[in-house]
Amino acid sequence: MNQITVLLADDQTIIRDGLRALLETNPDIHVVAEAKNGMEAYEQTGIHHPQVVLMDIRMPQMGGVEATRLIKRDFP
Repeated sequence: MNQITVLLADDQTIIRDGLRALLETNPDIHVVAEAKNGMEAYEQTGIHHPQVVLMDIRMPQMGGVEATRLIKRDFP
């Protein structure tokens, strides 16, 4: 079975670490990248092409709403 690839985007390291630990208890889920702001999330999506992006809404440099718009536009 293929693993579900996930990108975690949150400006708080403790949240990203907790989500990664929780998700990786499931062998069918693989966290391929993390981002601490929307711009990093956009860049990492272009590199790793995850199937799922877990995005925080409020982050520095670029928020999650704008990053999601760009990701949907450029990586459908």
